[in-house]
Amino acid sequence: MSSPSVWLGSARQPVRLLMIGFGAVAALLVVGLGLASAFLGSEITMHQMLRPEGSVIVYFTLAAVFGSVFFTSVYLSDTVGSIESEPSGFFDIISLVCSRISMIMLPLIVVVMFYEVISRYVFSSGTLWANEMSLWLAGFLFLLAGLYAMQQRSHIRIYIIYDMMPRWMQKTSDCISVFLIWVFAFCLFWGGYSESKAKLLRMETFGTAWDPPIPATIKPMIIFMIILVAIQALSNLIADWHKAPEHHSPADEIDETEIENIRRTLEDK
Repeated sequence: MSSPSVWLGSARQPVRLLMIGFGAVAALLVVGLGLASAFLGSEITMHQMLRPEGSVIVYFTLAAVFGSVFFTSVYLSDTVGSIESEPSGFFDIISLVCSRISMIMLPLIVVVMFYEVISRYVFSSGTLWANEMSLWLAGFLFLLAGLYAMQQRSHIRIYIIYDMMPRWMQKTSDCISVFLIWVFAFCLFWGGYSESKAKLLRMETFGTAWDPPIPATIKPMIIFMIILVAIQALSNLIADWHKAPEHHSPADEIDETEIENIRRTLEDK
């Protein structure tokens, strides 16, 4: 039984078909390129994947991979987990889509590192790209996860004084917090925009054998994501404005759903 749609509605099935289609094409192309490189002596390697230089098959592969990640993220964002808060702000859907991208990146990092371990210690043929690819993906994952944490209100907060405040003072405190987040975002944008733009325009690389453009992509992404975090903070403020006063206790940290899942697992054994 499928879970109810959060925001896609009637578009859920078409998005699902696009996800499957792009995923199948991407898998076929990636496997095909891998087999061609391993057994047919194809010159298309991970080095060429960064520098297609007119290779149509590489362009198609990259488009299929990005399309697969995008539509999978959109489809997965149409459901919320048992411990996730329901989207209520005007920016929550964007953050949920970004969170699903980070979810996809995590197993990709595991696959890349597993491939490197097998290649290096089983076949004595380590790669030149696995470490940089892991760093690259982890950088994006970290930034996307920060936006998701803001949407879920799961950043570290100290509630001792906040819980003693009346609701009007809690609202004032929330406004000050959001204002400071926007000040930080503005300062980061003001101080980092020129450097980020320069790195992106000259496509600054990492300076290794594989030489991916990590500085050219991560630096602008930091600026972009802090702006999204600031927008999400404002979205949270608006969505929570008319909520009842919050009071927290250590019991709030107990995940009843996770405890129940563990109990069922132990009972099955």
